Amino acid sequence: MSWDIKGIQQWGWKKHPAGAVIKDPGNSRSFKTGGWRTFRPVRDEEKCSQCLICFVYCPDSAILIKNEKVVGIDYDFCKGCGICAAECPLDAIQMVDESKLNK
Repeated sequence: MSWDIKGIQQWGWKKHPAGAVIKDPGNSRSFKTGGWRTFRPVRDEEKCSQCLICFVYCPDSAILIKNEKVVGIDYDFCKGCGICAAECPLDAIQMVDESKLNK
C-alpha cells in the first residue's frame, strides 16, 4: 500500500487518516508485539518474593501468574519498557540487552 501525501502540509484535519482506531475490540492477542523489544526483563526466581507488583504495573499484561504466583513473562507481548524492573522492590528483575541473549 502506498500513500499519496503530496501537499501534506496544506491538508486540513479532515483529510488526515484517523490514527489509533481499534475497529475490532479484543483483538490484541492476535498481534504479537514483543518483537519491538530492545531489552528483555529477566526475573531472578530466588530474589522474587511473589509480591506481584510487577504484574500490577505491567502495561502489557505480560507477567504470567498461576495460583497467585509469578510463573514467567510472556515475551510475545512484552515490549521491554522496564516498568516491572523499575517497580520491583527487591531488584529481582533485570533488563538485559536482547542482542546479548542466546536465542
